Amino acid sequence: MTTLSIECELEYSATDFADYIFNIEAAFHPGQQIITEKLHFEPCDLITSGLDPTGRNRLAKITNGPGKLLVQYTAQVQVNYPLPHGDEEEMSIAQLPVDIIPYIWSSRYCESDSVLQLATEIFGNMPRGYQRVVAICQWIRQNIEYRIGSTVGTMSARDVLEGKAGVCRDFAHLGITFCRALNIPARFVTGYAWYTDPPPDFHAIFEAYLGGRWILFDATELSPVTDIVRIATGKDAAETAFSTIFGPVVMTRMSPNMRVLEEQAPLAPVPQSPGVTASVAVSN
Repeated sequence: MTTLSIECELEYSATDFADYIFNIEAAFHPGQQIITEKLHFEPCDLITSGLDPTGRNRLAKITNGPGKLLVQYTAQVQVNYPLPHGDEEEMSIAQLPVDIIPYIWSSRYCESDSVLQLATEIFGNMPRGYQRVVAICQWIRQNIEYRIGSTVGTMSARDVLEGKAGVCRDFAHLGITFCRALNIPARFVTGYAWYTDPPPDFHAIFEAYLGGRWILFDATELSPVTDIVRIATGKDAAETAFSTIFGPVVMTRMSPNMRVLEEQAPLAPVPQSPGVTASVAVSN
């Protein structure tokens, strides 16, 4: 169990009235408990907030005039994501709950139908289950260069495969795409993470549905997923953007900092299979 402190500041400059939708608050999720939190806008106008249609992602909407907008979110969150056993099995389509089915379909940034042949060639003969998703993450790390500034927001998993470079968002999209091509449900997760290099930023990982539960994976291995505070969950980045802006606005500063306040060891060791790293955890 880990207690994490979040101090996030976003700053924008607008030349006219603009509408802002933010998704930066810690999610209500069984794997984490929000101890304290505060969301502040300066200047502070009328704020509308609520959950998106999935019931998972917390949205805050504000309209602001020309000039500067400062957004501050502070929180203390306790996370407790249990590690997987390492032997979780893939489930057949017939075994999948109906609400999980959409996560095997191709989506805007994860064109799984386009990589079916490649996914089958690389991973088709591997033992099915948890270790196959671990192998997907390893393949991405070995074949895709992590390079800041190498991609733009419109790039999809197929673009990343062609360019052979990307950032955490792209690594997560590619992991999801390969999983879905193999009929493993997978979805996109954003959160606050702590790492020394590169500079602090919102982090993107993914989770695969194995053995009747969602298990988190980080293809970048930048930060242990057991220490990530979940913000949003969706089919891909199109459903989980930390901000969506309508108007003539430029972001002038972004500082989503997080630090560890306290760590408490589990009462008993969690069994792991060979090759399992701390960059994997179970979630609901």
